[in-house]
Amino acid sequence: MRVRFAPSPTGALHVGGARTALYNWLAARHTGGTLVLRIEDTDPARSTPENVEQILDALNWLGLDYDEGPISQVSRSERHQEVLAQLLDEGHAYRSNATKQQVDAYKAQHGSERGFRGESEASGAVRLRVPDKGASVVHDLIRGDTSFAHVHIDDPVIARADGSVLYNFAVAIDDLDAGITHVIRGEDHLSNTPKQLLVLEALGAPAPVYAHLPLLHGQDGKKLSKRHGAASVQEFREAGYLPEALRNYLALLGWGTDDDETILSTEELVERFTIERVSKNPARFDHQKLRWMNGRYMRELSVEELTARLEAFTGRSGLRDAVEISKEKIQTLADFWPLAGFIFDGPADDPAAREKWLDEEGRAVLQDARAALEPIDPFTVEAVQGALEAVVAARGAKPRQVFQPVRVALAGRPVSPGIFETLAVLGREESLARLDRAIGL
Repeated sequence: MRVRFAPSPTGALHVGGARTALYNWLAARHTGGTLVLRIEDTDPARSTPENVEQILDALNWLGLDYDEGPISQVSRSERHQEVLAQLLDEGHAYRSNATKQQVDAYKAQHGSERGFRGESEASGAVRLRVPDKGASVVHDLIRGDTSFAHVHIDDPVIARADGSVLYNFAVAIDDLDAGITHVIRGEDHLSNTPKQLLVLEALGAPAPVYAHLPLLHGQDGKKLSKRHGAASVQEFREAGYLPEALRNYLALLGWGTDDDETILSTEELVERFTIERVSKNPARFDHQKLRWMNGRYMRELSVEELTARLEAFTGRSGLRDAVEISKEKIQTLADFWPLAGFIFDGPADDPAAREKWLDEEGRAVLQDARAALEPIDPFTVEAVQGALEAVVAARGAKPRQVFQPVRVALAGRPVSPGIFETLAVLGREESLARLDRAIGL
């Protein structure tokens, strides 16, 4: 099997493109085949080196390596011109100056469903001749066979008057020359496929097998777009998602296993993946499910590994103890600092929390807590827990009535990792100093 991922470098790689890249990668790795990366950079205004670098960066972060490429489509212009000349010489293509108005007039005369047929001229754009009889049949592993009757297809323009070739022509030649056996791409390309098949047929060349992937929808059932928070791969990285979790989640958007397993390692995905099991129905992208899955992956990491990732993500060091007590409460790397950053940067400023928990009664609780904590040595989680539970018992209070004032004194907010663990990580001197500052408010 030889497959290709062929993005246009007109912007960042978004989730739909990332899933297409992943499915091509899984298909190649499952079969021991080859993945070719081709950059379809024929739009000079939008195909910038920066955009190419964004795509390569996204693939690298996702862990999707490729066996050949990246191949620039523009670099193959000489080959495109060679095939274009061949088709003109053999009569499979012709030059035409037909305007849109002339095409419309032709259809008005012959019927709106009739494909336009032009006359050969000395100059103009290059059109491919489409036979009136027969049909181009797309053999699709996901959708089955789709037939496009030739009589309805216009003679397509395959090159402009200046000689620059169009997408459907270049793609067909590039896939042919690369020996691509399976074209796995989005459903939005299905309508392009008969034009590409006609190019291959004119050359007497075999067609690849196609697999057109279902579109991604938002939770409202509409095509995924920016209004759904559709993000680039880099935005998911910046939001604190793990590449292995995003790979797992994207793989399940349209594909699944017999046992409906949800958490699948990359090795398991490679072992189980077949393109034939991809559904033709649109898949719904659910940010909450991705967050849940990412949290599962984070909890599976060792404290050391999670610490290393969080230190790289935050640019801070010495986080291990705080990571250990926060691990069960965070679902993304970005959740860590809002939860535990106070350990390093001091209490947050939350007037509402102060007003609710550090009133006169709350400061009296802090005085009792301070008196119970001060003599503890060593300042362990177990010792801290025993001291604070004794305060709860002595005051005849509910645990929350003691723990929340202490939490707000330490963190500045009513949310933190476990209160006993937080005190132990801060240590005796820092904990007492923060209680003192809060008592003095």
